Amino acid sequence: MTGLSAVTQLEQIEPKRCSCGVTRRAFVEESGGVASVHLLHVDKAVTHYHKVTTEIYVILAGEGEIELDGVRHPAKPKSAFLIKPGCRHRAIGELEALIICVPAANDADEYFDE
Repeated sequence: MTGLSAVTQLEQIEPKRCSCGVTRRAFVEESGGVASVHLLHVDKAVTHYHKVTTEIYVILAGEGEIELDGVRHPAKPKSAFLIKPGCRHRAIGELEALIICVPAANDADEYFDE
């Protein structure tokens, strides 16, 4: 890493449980909170939304669905989904995805309807 860039190997980052499964988050601090990238393994995802963060899901492996505001969309390798703030979403199936968050992921920006 230099002052203007950062490099990581996603599968070497400590995994963290999240609302979609297990994630490995990179560049939250290094970007100054501007953006982050996650390697996600979907597991028991629950519907949630963000008030600030926009997410881009890019499916790397597996097949399943991405549910956006109650509508299910097929998901397979090379599928991409833009998820804007306020959109209730979850991933369904055996999926591995790359997620780009703008601004960077923040657990305080995760909400659930109850």
